[in-house]
Amino acid sequence: MQALYALLTGLAGFAIVTLVEPAWMRVALERGFTGRDMNKPQEVVVAESGGIWAIVGAVFGLLLLEAVYTYIDGVRYRAAEIYALTSLLLLATLLGFVDDLLGWKKGLPPWQRVLFMAPISLPLVVIKAGVSKLSLPFIGVIDLGLAYPLVAVPIGVLGAANAFNMVAGYNGLEAGMGLLLMVFTSIYAYIKGLNLVLQASLVMALSLLGFLLYNWYPARVFPGNSFTYGVGAYYASLVVIGNMEKFGLTLFSLYFIEFILFIRGLANGVYKENFGVPKPDGTLDPPYDKCYSITHVAIVLQRKLRGKATERGVVLTILTMQILVGVVVLTLAHLGIL
Repeated sequence: MQALYALLTGLAGFAIVTLVEPAWMRVALERGFTGRDMNKPQEVVVAESGGIWAIVGAVFGLLLLEAVYTYIDGVRYRAAEIYALTSLLLLATLLGFVDDLLGWKKGLPPWQRVLFMAPISLPLVVIKAGVSKLSLPFIGVIDLGLAYPLVAVPIGVLGAANAFNMVAGYNGLEAGMGLLLMVFTSIYAYIKGLNLVLQASLVMALSLLGFLLYNWYPARVFPGNSFTYGVGAYYASLVVIGNMEKFGLTLFSLYFIEFILFIRGLANGVYKENFGVPKPDGTLDPPYDKCYSITHVAIVLQRKLRGKATERGVVLTILTMQILVGVVVLTLAHLGIL
């Protein structure tokens, strides 16, 4: 019944996204709230910040999930965790939307983003979510005591929100990666009997699927930072609530690689952009001599394997990488390693 409730309430979120998104795209285009699609050779403008409705859909889905238990089963169901998840989602999305309104490269400076994102984890801190004993890859089990809710949780939420925002800039990439993270998290939660994590990941997955219908190549709407901050913070929250840090960090491996490549760029004096260099025929060239992002790696792989790189091909390459990571992680979980 837990999965059934999640699917039914998640479908409500899916419906909200698919109903509201077309109207948002129309209004955004009329009001000039648009951004240039950087991987297209011609001038293409797309509605901005449509990902906010995926977040709204997930919030309504979560609240409806609690309502189903309250009115049908007559019980309160993990209300503190659900309200913490919805509050955290809205806080992260609000910050991202402010950044979107101020404009790309004109929004909040990086240090201000970090400063303002620090309180996002407060809903989890308030309810003292998670367990202080955590299992980490290559380290083992450690007990952080009060440092877990007061220090580790805020750092994890802040880090995941910023990291998820780093692998971006291609039609369908952010939504596709978010969808895969939620799908693999739901499978792991089912295996381990983590009912709330299973339900919360399914609810978000359906909202992301609704948004992906409009964001897939060729995108009619961009997700915006309101989307990436919200999904990244939400993923970290599920990891905390499920006490599954080893799984969560391992599934997030591509984002650690992205961070390493980003640092490589800084060491070479490059503050990287993810976009490729579009050619008149619609194919992409690498933007730099070296790879400073997973997206650059995907462009190089595409050119070696196919002789050319396309935006859709780059996205499919990265999504395939994430699927492979997910399969390996689930296999390790089945073997009892995670």
